[in-house]
Amino acid sequence: MTAKITPPSVSVKYGQTGTSTKANELGMRTMQERAYARRGEQYLLIKSPPASGKSRALMFIALDKLNNQGIKQAIIVVPERSIGGSFADEPLTKYGFFYDWGVKPQGNLCNAPGADDARVARSKVKAVGEFLASNDKAIVCTHATFRFAVEELGIEAFDGRLIAVDEFHHVSASGDNVLGTQLGQLMTRDKVHIVAMTGSYFRGDAVPVLAPEDEIKFQTVTYTYYEQLNGYDYLKQLDLGYYFYSGRYTDAVDKVLDADKKTIVHIPNVNSREALGDKLRETEEIMHSLGTWKGEDPVTGFHLVERPTGRILRIADLVDPARQAKTIAALKDPAQKNNRDHVDIIIALGMAKEGFDWIWCEHALTIGYRNSLTEIIQIIGRATRDAPGKPSARFTNLIAEPDAAEDAVVDAVNDTLKAIAASLLMEQVLAPRFNFTPRNSEAGPQDGYDYGEGGYKPGGSNVGFDESTGQFHIEIKGLVQPESPEAARICQEDINEVITAFVQDTRTVERGLFDQDTVPEELTQLKMGDIVKEKYPDLTETDHEAIRQRAIAALTLVQQARNASGGGTGTAGTGGGENSDEPTANTAFVDGVRRFVNVRDLDIDMIDRINPFEAAYAILAKTMSEKTLKQVQEAIAAKRTSIPPDEARKLAVRAVQFKKERGRLPEITSTDPWEQKLAEGRLAFGRHKAAGAYDE
Repeated sequence: MTAKITPPSVSVKYGQTGTSTKANELGMRTMQERAYARRGEQYLLIKSPPASGKSRALMFIALDKLNNQGIKQAIIVVPERSIGGSFADEPLTKYGFFYDWGVKPQGNLCNAPGADDARVARSKVKAVGEFLASNDKAIVCTHATFRFAVEELGIEAFDGRLIAVDEFHHVSASGDNVLGTQLGQLMTRDKVHIVAMTGSYFRGDAVPVLAPEDEIKFQTVTYTYYEQLNGYDYLKQLDLGYYFYSGRYTDAVDKVLDADKKTIVHIPNVNSREALGDKLRETEEIMHSLGTWKGEDPVTGFHLVERPTGRILRIADLVDPARQAKTIAALKDPAQKNNRDHVDIIIALGMAKEGFDWIWCEHALTIGYRNSLTEIIQIIGRATRDAPGKPSARFTNLIAEPDAAEDAVVDAVNDTLKAIAASLLMEQVLAPRFNFTPRNSEAGPQDGYDYGEGGYKPGGSNVGFDESTGQFHIEIKGLVQPESPEAARICQEDINEVITAFVQDTRTVERGLFDQDTVPEELTQLKMGDIVKEKYPDLTETDHEAIRQRAIAALTLVQQARNASGGGTGTAGTGGGENSDEPTANTAFVDGVRRFVNVRDLDIDMIDRINPFEAAYAILAKTMSEKTLKQVQEAIAAKRTSIPPDEARKLAVRAVQFKKERGRLPEITSTDPWEQKLAEGRLAFGRHKAAGAYDE
């Protein structure tokens, strides 16, 4: 058999506190209790990872609105029919709540026959109309059915109802997103309550989910990945890595697939660069790499593959359309839900992601870059269920190595950069959150935070950590405070969305990773500044700067903490592994943050001088061959140009600011690379202006 490879990875360790799984006297887990506390809000957004209990949280909130807040009916809207089962009847009083959740059989339209398209969905629209005219309290339908119902019945028909939208990331503020437009209209009319729920509140296409004027109306309940996984009973480590291969992916799968781990293999889309042109043959080759085919189980349809050791693997094939119905039924058999030995490996194409629940999954192996960050989160979410005998889980992205000899080298390089961006983003999502405050004479300790040995030190470099919420309190000199409530909300809730836009900009990642002439401030100040202004054009310059600083600080702190923790283990560390001798689950990252902060006199100028991609390059250099790495660098270098007019203008503005602060213009002969760049930008601005580049 082929020698196994462990891809370099981000390794995240958690505390196994058990708090995520424990219920209070009303039968609510931590996230559900937090969401229920905000049940009186008209517009509520719940951001919470897969398996955290969002469906039941909605039941609690909906029942209170129906019984105590004067809401007539609850309409539950899900993206796929398969998810509708999450809202089946629940005897909540059995666990201490005041009411039971119930949906009449005819009220779960996800179980009704017929596709959800305009031709055949009219009966379902009729059912929605009949529901609105009845005394029934709850209905479940798909996004598509709801869209058609709103188009046919009108916005006014839903007055006085609760609209609960599950998997809210499927909605967008884009003008061609019908559901997004309809929700905006419902909010403008202001006669409904809306609860929106998502496990991945950013979209891979970078289109915002809500328009800013609607976003501000929502009260947000956030339950982080860190809180969820840190509160598990069994799972204590999650590894995220990518591995580059050359040749056929079916020859590389065996290098990263451990047959002893419960695994979902997501083969590439048929139109992707990694696909081999025959999905059924690809499935067969993967099985062949694992052992000898011995037939299939007559009951489940699972393939039986014998390993060289004699062990029989049970492999579910979700790729072959002729097998899907039988295989899906076997996978969803409620009698087998808690049977770890029911299936060993699942091979899927476009399935086994959102709404798929297999708690035993230990490894999500994905071939080919996934264009949507939402999809990546959903795939990872299949492996992050807590289960007995499951101490660790892994996500591996297997990507075709760029080859400069290929015509498609640009696409290959872009896929590489996107994979790195996805890795950086997932690291941010999985890390604790940051509460940044200015370091000044008014600074002081905040309730709930442990400031380490010696406690809070006035005037010193303080790092507080709240184990219960997974949040840091860090003071930074020169930190600008937001002026408006909206900017304060963004700083608290949406920094990861800002970071997402930053690392999804291909040119930014190119320069940060491969352009040695790039000065960090070009990325941290100019590019991040541009992104913040583009995302929030109506905010003030002060608000823009407050958001920019916190986004860069959060991205940099996660990366630098990993390095300061010794390269590796703890939350957001590199390498490690389940056999690591790290004494405590989550102390490495906390210690790494403290080490980084204490060694440096933490101020925003210092943070701006750190390339936020330097740690990502270290991982890339480990997994990509030196020859290919050089080829990629050369391919990107070939695209470099002189300072364009727009960038020159921005640098010139920064140069004016430099003069105000220091009483002189930046000098081209300075030893400070950023000052040099400002001087170059000022001169380039003069040339472009003389050439008429800025003439209207």
